[in-house]
Amino acid sequence: MTAAAVPLKYKRLLLKLSGEALMGSNGYGIDMLVVDRLARDVAEAVNAGAEIAVVVGGGNIFRGLSGAAKGMDRATADYMGMLATVMNALAFQNALEHANTPARVLSAIPMTSVCETYVRPKALHHIKRGRVVIFAAGTGNPFFTTDTAATLRAIEMDCGAVAKATQVDGVYSADPKKDPSAQRYDTLTYGEVLARNLQVMDGAAIALARDNKLPVIVFSITEPGNLLKVLKGEARATLIQDGA
Repeated sequence: MTAAAVPLKYKRLLLKLSGEALMGSNGYGIDMLVVDRLARDVAEAVNAGAEIAVVVGGGNIFRGLSGAAKGMDRATADYMGMLATVMNALAFQNALEHANTPARVLSAIPMTSVCETYVRPKALHHIKRGRVVIFAAGTGNPFFTTDTAATLRAIEMDCGAVAKATQVDGVYSADPKKDPSAQRYDTLTYGEVLARNLQVMDGAAIALARDNKLPVIVFSITEPGNLLKVLKGEARATLIQDGA
């Protein structure tokens, strides 16, 4: 069976990438070798018949909370963080185009000389035409994380799930890199995530997913080809949804 013929559990998926995922082993900025590898994963998913949307963070360039912690006005710091996501989105679009996968960046903050402004019907049109849509600038509002933006856009785009890419293969009770005894979860409910304060996403994002019955998949992006496994329901990951 060819890759294109493999049945997908999720036809349309929103991929949430952290800004840190784009900097690789560097301490700052964008590692284009890593970005190119991630773009190939997305291209593989598209070639298999999936419709992919992406929300990317900006923590590799500037993080609003960090700026606020150092005395900066929180709203100003958040706007700076949103601009950082636009730079990451443009880099990811460039990598996708090099992988022969058409992509469009849509920003919640209008900047028409750089990219398109987010309008839901326009985004849906791009997705239906086989283009990867990369949502930038979060929700366009301060005090909201890109996790919340990812959940919101996944719901607006009628995605089957939101997949949060991390450095580990799911959700753990503690940081497995620091605590070897940390428990890994195959499945969780939204309520369990909130009650145990598992820090998968911020509370607003989890509550929004719960209220709209949007499954959240937490998986490792470090393994090449893992995104396609997520789409097929075969990846080692943690699935967060309502209890059966």
